[in-house]
Amino acid sequence: MHDERSLLEERLDRTLKERIRPAVYGETAPLELAVWTVPDEPVPVAEALTAAYSPAQVGDAWGAPWSTSWFRLTGSVPEAWEGKQVEVVLDLGFTHPGPGFQAEGLAYTAQGEPIKGIEPRNTYLPVEGRDVLLYLEAAGNPTILDFHPFLPTPLGDKATAGTEPLYKVLKAELAVFQPQVWHLMLDIEVLQGLMKELPGHDPRRHKVLHALDRAMDALDLNEVAATADLAREQLAGVLALPATASAHKVSAIGHAHIDSAWLWPLRETVRKCARTFSNVTKLMDEYPDFYFACSQAQQYAWMKEHHPHVWDRVREKVRAGQFVPVGGMWVESDTNMPGGEAMARQLVHGKRFFLDNFGVETEEVWLPDSFGYSAALPQLIKLSGSRWFLTQKLSWNQINRFPHHTFWWEGIDGTRIFTHFPPVDTYNSSLSGEELARASRQFAEHAKASRSLVPFGYGDGGGGPTREMMETAHRVANLEGSPTVRVEPPREFFQAAQDEYPDAPVWAGELYLEKHRATYTTQAKTKQGNRRSEHLLREAEHWATAAALQGHDYPYDELDRLWKTVLLHQFHDILPGSSIAWVHREARDTYARVAAELQALTASAIDALKGDGDDEITFDVLGGETPKPFVAPVDGVLDNGRLRVTIDPDGIVTSILDLENDREVLPPHGFAGMPQLHRDNPNQWDAWDIDPFYRNWKADLTPSERLDAPDGVVVRAKFGNSVLTQTIRLREDAKQVDFETEVDWQEREKLLKIAFPLDLRAEVSTAETQFGHLHRPVHTNTSWEAAKFEICAHRFLHVGEPGYGVAIVNDSTYGHEVTRTTREDGGTTTTVRLSLLRAPRFPDPETDQGEHRFRYALVVGGLPEAIKAGYRINLPPRAVRGSVPPEPLVSTDNPAVRVEAVKLADDRSGDVVVRLYEAHGGRARASVGTSFAYTAVQETDLLERPLADASAEVVLRPFQVVTLRFTR
Repeated sequence: MHDERSLLEERLDRTLKERIRPAVYGETAPLELAVWTVPDEPVPVAEALTAAYSPAQVGDAWGAPWSTSWFRLTGSVPEAWEGKQVEVVLDLGFTHPGPGFQAEGLAYTAQGEPIKGIEPRNTYLPVEGRDVLLYLEAAGNPTILDFHPFLPTPLGDKATAGTEPLYKVLKAELAVFQPQVWHLMLDIEVLQGLMKELPGHDPRRHKVLHALDRAMDALDLNEVAATADLAREQLAGVLALPATASAHKVSAIGHAHIDSAWLWPLRETVRKCARTFSNVTKLMDEYPDFYFACSQAQQYAWMKEHHPHVWDRVREKVRAGQFVPVGGMWVESDTNMPGGEAMARQLVHGKRFFLDNFGVETEEVWLPDSFGYSAALPQLIKLSGSRWFLTQKLSWNQINRFPHHTFWWEGIDGTRIFTHFPPVDTYNSSLSGEELARASRQFAEHAKASRSLVPFGYGDGGGGPTREMMETAHRVANLEGSPTVRVEPPREFFQAAQDEYPDAPVWAGELYLEKHRATYTTQAKTKQGNRRSEHLLREAEHWATAAALQGHDYPYDELDRLWKTVLLHQFHDILPGSSIAWVHREARDTYARVAAELQALTASAIDALKGDGDDEITFDVLGGETPKPFVAPVDGVLDNGRLRVTIDPDGIVTSILDLENDREVLPPHGFAGMPQLHRDNPNQWDAWDIDPFYRNWKADLTPSERLDAPDGVVVRAKFGNSVLTQTIRLREDAKQVDFETEVDWQEREKLLKIAFPLDLRAEVSTAETQFGHLHRPVHTNTSWEAAKFEICAHRFLHVGEPGYGVAIVNDSTYGHEVTRTTREDGGTTTTVRLSLLRAPRFPDPETDQGEHRFRYALVVGGLPEAIKAGYRINLPPRAVRGSVPPEPLVSTDNPAVRVEAVKLADDRSGDVVVRLYEAHGGRARASVGTSFAYTAVQETDLLERPLADASAEVVLRPFQVVTLRFTR
């Protein structure tokens, strides 16, 4: 038989593109258009319904960047179309192929009830009755990630985006929908996608191709609608053949990844949710077997507040079991940088929202798109009452292919969580033949498992599944040559997968993403706002609890609102610094308001506690000692009898001598706190990525002047158009050198690091993470270690050798680097570098420009000293005037057992909730002391639900987190 495959495939491609797809709609009739351009920010639908509209027509320009235009669409269905399916078809001027990245809209009835969204691949509206009167809220969102990605653009902020219209209305009409043509199109697309993934020698491929060719023969290209059913008859046989018994099983779940902010501001995400949720609830009416998984409690809360009609529809479909809350977190947060208590609150507030509003206990943590996953998460997931974890982003690894798709993930404390990493490598599937084949081909567990999960639906900017995707799901449910596909809720997948594969392999430690490492550093002020907010929240809760125990009101509502604001800004494109300028400008303002409110709450509580005297007293949530004064320098030398720090006339810290151990901390010819500048030009994803070749060019920013001040030494370095000023201090009796750094940063595409070379041979670096710390090898023996050239640490990073160690602690820095070299004298230098600032051009061309202030310190000592110093630099004591020094509210008699939070119970019972954990990495026993009386103690989960009776005597395994509830 002659091989005519390429000829037949070309015939199929052209016929589908030029004849069949255009014939899905038959006769058309124009709609009458009118438009009202909103003067400023979006308005409620009630205001739009009463606005003054002006005549408009197809071809009109509209949509200045970030503007809103309301279109009124009117028309009548021709009598000749009686009995036919009629739809409104709109094209707002779409140029980007995917929903969520440019113009989009939400249609409303004349009564102000939302119908469904309009997007590039979802352009129709249903028509009921003869007369049409609809309103369309159209968003003139600019395309930021364009066809030439990563180019700098002013479009990322309303203040710089300009006012010229971006779009032209290209279509607004009534059209006769021809279902027979639509079904033929879908039959062909499914078989074509399947065929392309089958091997060339597979008989199934040949049979499918020739069935498609016969269908083309049966189709009259001049009468597509009239002959579509004849063509479909030729395909019925190949569509009816079932999958093999050993075919891979796909659990498909409708999904719409909606970034809570990214290439659009927070306010636009509210509207994206309304469009998407309207789409999917409408689709549920049409397809009772459609299930849609939706995470991020914040997005539901927005609907409850801003879109009551959408909220009611969501609640209706949740009750029906089709709209499935998942995730259990307030937002799909970053998990590298949020502090321990913040990660706990993500789960608390998320799960509680779903419980309170729907009576649903979410059991899976759903984080497909975050940029790596902290090893502290498994324990927190379990303590929240959840059982499973899902991620997708690890498929982006640059170097090493992650070895599992279904596995047990073991955290730093030993807790294991059943985890799935979908082999389809996307959370925006359309259930195409290519994607289904990839899911089966890449699945790593074929030997013992048979199923994987595929989230389908347009996402990132929302949109969700379409009716075409549901029809595709029906066709591939049981199709020869394809995995089987069943649309079902995630819980059913996870339970079946765990039952089938209980002895899945174990991955211990963090799920490090070998990409997007710059997200530990980009947008420094956003990161500082987060760190400061977390610690201010801790103080506010602590002192408000102390005041409440003396009869004062506890600010439940204020703290709840402020926590949710901070949690929202931990979303995985806000805290990582990867959003447009608008998002980060608003974040800076929000953090300032949060700080002011929390300072006021703390001040009010302290005022209720301190008494009326005029003595200087200290309020310290850490219960520590009052800090001692700084020593005065003598000719550039700071000496407190324990450390001697020498700064040469040029301003370089040339020596840190440990007088107690007669040991120099720095290597020969070394320095401490040296600013170093790198060129920073990643291949792509500018705000997200640091590529290893940044190290190929480095400039030491040697200070140009030194000034001895009364409490320290001030040094200054000038470079480019920027100025860096360091104040170096040493407190009496401390083995800690403090650096306060101010930078007027005016660089472009540069990376600023601060280097601390140390005379140590460290085998591992030890970085604080949530409720503990993580050891990472310093060597680069394998590609796995080499890939971790930039790592995340919270308040400290420690390196050491037996009997001696040094930590670098910080108040707002997350990006770190640890390297090791051997010197000519045979000694080893271990260098710790903090990443302070970057200046990428995309998506915010002004990233990090301006003035910044950082605090960090070098601490000589072991892990206990590092932990203590890390807390202290972030939680300085408060000195006030009064007469009543505070008693320690909660304390432990073991420094390895740290108190992380003290608060009143969320149920407003007046019970006191204390969260503590083992911090040193070993087993610990401690007595928990309180300044208040109590009648009972219970151990609870993170949501403060009882787990077991307890006492004030605790025994903890390494890094164990325990929540105690004291009944008063």
